[in-house]
Amino acid sequence: MSTESKPGWLKGLDAVRYVGSMVLLIFSITVVSSAIKTNQTNANAANNNVPTGASFVIMWFCVLFLAIIEGGQGCLVGLQPVDKALYAKSHPWAHKNTVLAHKGDNLERYVVGRQFNVVLIVFVISIVAGGVKGGCVFDFNSTVCDVFVSNGVALILFVIMVGQLTAQVNAAVCMLDFINNVFMYGTTLFALGIEITGLLHSVYFFGIGFSKLTGTPIESNEPPKTGGKLVFFWTQVIISLAALCFCLAIVLEGLQREVTGMWEGTPIAVSYIAFFLLLIFVGIMEGMQIAAFKILKQPRDSYKDNYKIADKNCVLMFKGDNLGRFLIGRQICVTSCMFVVAKIATCDKGLLNGENLFGFSDSTQEFINTGLPGALVTTVIGSLIWRILANNFPFAFMSNPVIFVIIWLCLALEAIGICSAPWVLGWFQKKVMGWATDDVYIGKPEAEKENKEQKDLELAEQDAITEESNE
Repeated sequence: MSTESKPGWLKGLDAVRYVGSMVLLIFSITVVSSAIKTNQTNANAANNNVPTGASFVIMWFCVLFLAIIEGGQGCLVGLQPVDKALYAKSHPWAHKNTVLAHKGDNLERYVVGRQFNVVLIVFVISIVAGGVKGGCVFDFNSTVCDVFVSNGVALILFVIMVGQLTAQVNAAVCMLDFINNVFMYGTTLFALGIEITGLLHSVYFFGIGFSKLTGTPIESNEPPKTGGKLVFFWTQVIISLAALCFCLAIVLEGLQREVTGMWEGTPIAVSYIAFFLLLIFVGIMEGMQIAAFKILKQPRDSYKDNYKIADKNCVLMFKGDNLGRFLIGRQICVTSCMFVVAKIATCDKGLLNGENLFGFSDSTQEFINTGLPGALVTTVIGSLIWRILANNFPFAFMSNPVIFVIIWLCLALEAIGICSAPWVLGWFQKKVMGWATDDVYIGKPEAEKENKEQKDLELAEQDAITEESNE
């Protein structure tokens, strides 16, 4: 939100965007709250009978929980190359978090488990706060009600700005302060626990396959699995792959029979193409976030000569406040695409009584209608595979020329100003919490590298002097 170096007219334009976005956010929260209060959401409609008070509590808890998870991921990834001794005393909980997350291959496991947590939280939010079809508040006209209540635009804006972007903007520059609390430590443990279940182990199959195809080894901080551990790992992978294939078959069959939420009249072939193109597009943006934080704390000299395209992309992404702006634009784009993907991949709830997919029973079809099979497909194919690849091969991932275009697209989306409120909320959050940028505590990556080189030189000189004295 820094405007010191900007001309007066640009500061004025920023102020208009901040105020306009804050007004839109307040409007969105008001609409969502009113829909809950008047029993026009999926959870407290007449047929579900979830108490209004419980819906409010669950919604806000999930949004705040989501904020911790969204910001924490960038911090744990970004702090990986930083010497932990630099902040062990000043940030004890941040130190505990990174020690846990960076032990062995835990960071990769955390990324996998964390993504399932995000999907689960968003799923719960959509239930307790998502508006029902035909819902309306404050006697708005039908168009406004359809957009903000029935189609969930108000809820999307609320979740994006409060539950995701504010945390991401601050986490990009205040990593140590952001994760220096016991709540973040708890979310790290929870994410690792989710990964242990093996539900999402299919992502490792794709990561290993990419490594074999390209001849690029996967760097690991743990010894190779052998014996029982190896058998157990591949058993989990096979079960996870079977679940993924089953869920993908459900989505594709739903598209083939035209019983998903896809817009009526859309050709089946177009539905297939749109579904997979959106998954790929979202996946690239998901991986970009991981790769960016993976590279952020590394000195540019360590990669600019060997990865020229990646260097060009990183120069654009890390210039000025572009990283925060990219995160905002990326989240707008990802969330919008995800809602479209969810619409395409979710079966129509009326598909029962003799018309069920693959001849399933009504109870099984009702489970399918919840959207969880589509959520699993979206989580693995549209997110986790790309995140794992970006975590293991960040420079190779950022060497894609298309990424340069996507960065500009995200910056352009942020410039529109619809989601500029997180800059204001983030500024207030930093002031209230007393957070400072990481440079204050550990310096810049280049300075850290110079200090290390200086220490190495001093140690070498001391060794030389010792050898001379011994002779």
